[in-house]
Amino acid sequence: MQTGSSPRPEPANAGSAPAKRPRYLRQYELIERVRSYDPTADEALLNRAYVYAMHMHGSQTRASGDPYFAHPIEVAGILTEYRMDTATICTALLHDVIEDTEASHAELAGLFGEEIAELVEGVTKLSRLELNSEHERQAENLRKFILAISKDVRVLLVKLADRLHNMRTLGFVKPEKRERIARETLDIYAPLARSIGMHRITTELEELAFEHLNPVGRDAIVRRLDQLRVEQGGTVGVVSGEISARLDAAGVSARVFGREKQPYSIWRKLQRTSLSFSQLSDIYAFRVIVDTEEACYRALGIIHRAWPVVPERFKDFISTPKRNNYRSLHTTVVGPRGMRIEMQIRTEEMDRINEDGVAAHWRYKDRSYGFDAEAAQEGGGRDPLANLRHLVQVLDHGGDAEDLVEHAKMEMFLDQVFVFTPKGRLISLPSGAMPLDFAYAVHTDVGDTAVGAKINGELKPMRTALANGDVVEVVRGPKPVVPADWRSLTVTGRARSAIRKHIKQGEREEYVRLGRAAVDGAFAKVERSRKDVSLRAALDRFAAEDEDALFGAVGRGRVTPAQVVETIFPGLKASEREAVEARTRIEDGRAARIYVRGNGVPASVRFDTACRPVPGDRIVGILEGEGVTVHTLDCPRLAEWDDREALWRDLQWTPQAERETTSMARLVATIRNAPGVLGRVCTIIGETGSNILNLRMHHRQSDFFDVDLDVEVTDARHLTGLAAALRACPEVETVERARE
Repeated sequence: MQTGSSPRPEPANAGSAPAKRPRYLRQYELIERVRSYDPTADEALLNRAYVYAMHMHGSQTRASGDPYFAHPIEVAGILTEYRMDTATICTALLHDVIEDTEASHAELAGLFGEEIAELVEGVTKLSRLELNSEHERQAENLRKFILAISKDVRVLLVKLADRLHNMRTLGFVKPEKRERIARETLDIYAPLARSIGMHRITTELEELAFEHLNPVGRDAIVRRLDQLRVEQGGTVGVVSGEISARLDAAGVSARVFGREKQPYSIWRKLQRTSLSFSQLSDIYAFRVIVDTEEACYRALGIIHRAWPVVPERFKDFISTPKRNNYRSLHTTVVGPRGMRIEMQIRTEEMDRINEDGVAAHWRYKDRSYGFDAEAAQEGGGRDPLANLRHLVQVLDHGGDAEDLVEHAKMEMFLDQVFVFTPKGRLISLPSGAMPLDFAYAVHTDVGDTAVGAKINGELKPMRTALANGDVVEVVRGPKPVVPADWRSLTVTGRARSAIRKHIKQGEREEYVRLGRAAVDGAFAKVERSRKDVSLRAALDRFAAEDEDALFGAVGRGRVTPAQVVETIFPGLKASEREAVEARTRIEDGRAARIYVRGNGVPASVRFDTACRPVPGDRIVGILEGEGVTVHTLDCPRLAEWDDREALWRDLQWTPQAERETTSMARLVATIRNAPGVLGRVCTIIGETGSNILNLRMHHRQSDFFDVDLDVEVTDARHLTGLAAALRACPEVETVERARE
């Protein structure tokens, strides 16, 4: 967040045009907005908050040079679009006064009441942490955030509006800070908004972050969309009209309109699939809005009778809403003019809740205006805040800040899968969840004593991914038995943090070993030995009680080996500093042991050449001779060991692998045979920060050719981003990760 301490910009040069005065909501305009949906709003309270914010922020300015008080006023304006209550609007106006001015909690309570003072304090606490690393700062920020919003969701709503306005003005922030804020927005705030169903704010946050994090990729998508509008723009209106006519003829009144997928949404799909831009079927989707739930199913039947249905593309989120209470029918048909089109069928009320989420439930009840929790739960059949509150259980089970970030992102970002207990109870889990996730979702005791699982009546391995509709029965033992390597058999924060609680001590020893090896490796890069020096300077700087505590911090990734070396040898030459900070290529051998960890892993590690794992992939090991071979969990070669469970080892990447290394990965692309195309492909690879290690062309035809691209990447996210950038190129037909 940009604070009020930003310096005022230099005066304009003499003779230059005067700067345009910023436009922000005037006092009366804000009051009118609030009273338009809440005629009983306390005008005097709103007026006092508006004037107090302007007075306290005074001459403070933002990075743009605008007066700082324009920011809280615009945050309040954003929240009026969601029809928030008076206390929330006042909190928006005041949300920075404790942090950036001399105002105190007691003063706010006296002027505006304890409710507003508590809300402002809740928002303020999220921004007050200063830790050694950005990763820890982000993690601890999320920890405090989860605890704060578990008490009052209005803290989250104000913070989301605050982040949205900061993102709208991010172009004025220094580039190095801009990237961090945009990444934090994409990783934390957009998923948080999605988790409470606020689609509108989620979409804008994602688009603004995407624009700053990957302008090249976004520009490529925008250019393709511009081209598509020219080619198919008129078709959208024609198709909407034909759908409307079909429904009208059958007696179903409906509002039908087409919408274009957002660039970031397209980018995500290009990352997740091997499709090229031209193969995507849902660039344009059509929304069908009807009067009643019954009419939704009638409209679905009419559409399915009128046009061929694309198999396995129908989803009923009305009978089984998403975890954020999203409700709609989704189907894909080969519609008018042979277009393959996605349709979403819903009522007006469903559409409003789907767009605004929790914010759609502010209304009058018992002669007062505020959040109607009962109506919110009725809207989708479950408490829409439940999937935020259950993250507090991760804290209760002893998970540290980094665990919380990892699991919260996964649970908020992934799609869901619905499975059943043998008695028919519905359990909602993130996509990719396994039987242990199910067991811990039922109850912590069930997870702790789980020894096996039956899926649809058959005993299955604990690494089996659950599918929609599975009936899962947990096979339990007499007492808790939680092997350390079971963490890789889970994806939910609740399951992982419960397992972590049982294995913390053994894990500490493992982290110390990994950290010691990492520090020794960093010393070797500058041709020095740890045995010849004292580590006292590093112990003092990083507040470590002893060497084991320091090595443990390195093993967990809280301190980097480079930081230790630079602390011990502050006068390093530039070449030495560059060497110790350089990423190391992951290669086979005993040195690779520092990059993977798990129960019973031998000293020698090699990486399978068929699937070529990179940090960030979910991995598993197979014992072979004196070492272990690391595979991705979806490697086709794993089928060879299906009947030899004793050879399997559950593995995880260490923090060193994810932050300090590069890996070689192979992509297979089909490219249009035209002059300059290969050069453009190489340019895209360079622009994504990747390096080409090898390139081999084969199956060359007159119009297309295939090419194997061996590229150097930092992790799986880097690799999927590169693949998506290539798929956005018009001359690239397909891009897939090699699987031999």
